[in-house]
Amino acid sequence: MANVTVIGAQWGDEGKGKIVDWLASRADAVVRFQGGHNAGHTLVVDGNVYKLSLLPSGIVRGTLSIIGNGVVLDPWALQAEIAKLEGQGVSVTTDNFAIADNCPLILPIHRELDGLREAAAGSGKIGTTGRGIGPAYEDKVGRRAIRVCDLAHLDGLGPMLDRLCAHHDALLAGFGAPPVDRAGLVASLREIAPFVLQFAEPVWSRLNKVKRAGKRILFEGAQGVLLDVDHGTYPFVTSSNTVSGTAASGSGLGPSATGFVLGIVKAYTTRVGAGPFPTELEDDTGERLGQRGHEFGTVTGRKRRCGWFDAVLVRQSCAISGVTGIALTKLDVLDGFETVKICTGYRLTGPDGADKVLDYLPSHAAEQASVVPIYEEMPGWEGTTAGARRWADLPAQAIKYISRVQELIDTPVALVSTSPEREDTILVRDPFAD
Repeated sequence: MANVTVIGAQWGDEGKGKIVDWLASRADAVVRFQGGHNAGHTLVVDGNVYKLSLLPSGIVRGTLSIIGNGVVLDPWALQAEIAKLEGQGVSVTTDNFAIADNCPLILPIHRELDGLREAAAGSGKIGTTGRGIGPAYEDKVGRRAIRVCDLAHLDGLGPMLDRLCAHHDALLAGFGAPPVDRAGLVASLREIAPFVLQFAEPVWSRLNKVKRAGKRILFEGAQGVLLDVDHGTYPFVTSSNTVSGTAASGSGLGPSATGFVLGIVKAYTTRVGAGPFPTELEDDTGERLGQRGHEFGTVTGRKRRCGWFDAVLVRQSCAISGVTGIALTKLDVLDGFETVKICTGYRLTGPDGADKVLDYLPSHAAEQASVVPIYEEMPGWEGTTAGARRWADLPAQAIKYISRVQELIDTPVALVSTSPEREDTILVRDPFAD
C-alpha cells in the first residue's frame, strides 16, 4: 500500500484540513510530524465544523492519530483541544491517539519569552503567533528541552531545570522580567503529567508495525514550504522544516515511507503576518478574494493578505519538497472574475539600475521584497465551480486555468477541491494508488 505525505506548497492556509480529512478516511494512521499549535486545520464533516491545531485531522473519523517527535507540544493546549472535540462528540482515547514520548514540550516560559521578544522587536517583528513555538524549538536544539518522557521522572528534573533556567533567566532579566518560577513550573507539570502520559509511547515502533503490516500511513504537515526555516522567506518563517523530508525525521520512519508527496495549493495566494508577498493585492480585488475565501486565520483570527496565484513560488516549493502532485483548492473563490492573473516570473532592478527577469524567488529578504511580478492574464469564467465533482461540471475556462497552472509549476494536478465539503473533490490521480 502507498503512503501519502501532505504539505502546504505556499505560506500555509491552503486548505490542507479538508484534503487530509478526505485522505484520512482511507488511511490506517495519520501522523503530525512538525510544528505546534500555531497551525490550524478546519474540517467540515456532515455540516459540522471542527477546528484542530495539534491533533491530526484523522482523529475526527477515529483513525489512529499520532503526534510525532518533530512536533513541539503544548500539553495545556492539547488538553483544551481534546476537551473541545469531545464536547463535539469526538472520542479521543489511547486506542486512536498517541504522542511520541521524545516530543519536546512548550512551557509557559516559552510563551512568555515569545511575547516579550516580539513586543521589543519594533520594526523587526516577524509576525509570530506568540504561542512559544520558536523558543521551544530553540531549547530542543540547545539540548535543554523538557520532553514528554520527562513527565514520568519529575523528581529527577533538577539538572535539566538548571540548564533551562540558566538560559531563560538571563533572557528574562534582559527584558526586566522576573526569573523562572521553578517550583511553579514543576507543580504545573506534575498536574498535567497524568493526562499527557496516558497517550505517550515510542511511536516510531508503533508506526513501524503499521508499515510492516502493509497499511496506509498519511503524514500531515503544518504551515507551508514558504514558511520552512531553511527554504522559506527567512526570517519571516516558522521555526521548523515544513518540507516533505521532515516526515521521516519527525515521525521516526525512514525517508522511504513518505510515499506520494501531495502539495496543497490554493488557486490564488494568501499570507498571514509580515513578510514579502510579490503578488499581494492591496485593492478591491484583494479584498474580494479575502471576503469570498473567508480569509481569516484558524488559530489567530488574523486577516490574511490576498493576491493572485504565484506560479514561480509554487514551482519552487514543489521542486524543493519533491511534490508528486498537487491538490488545487478554493477554485470556486475565482468564480465570476472577468479576468484572472498568474505570476510567471519576477523583475528585479539591480544596483546598477538594470532590470533582470528571475524564475525563482531570491534568498535575500531585501530582494524578496523588491521583486515585481510579471503576470499572464487569462479570461475568467461565468459559470460556477462550487461543488463540482467531475471535470464535466467545470466551466471550460476554469479547466484551461487549471491546465495552465500545472504547466507553469511543472507538477501535475492530482485533486481539485471545489468547496469546504469533503466530497466536493475532483479526483484526477489517487495518491494512495501509487
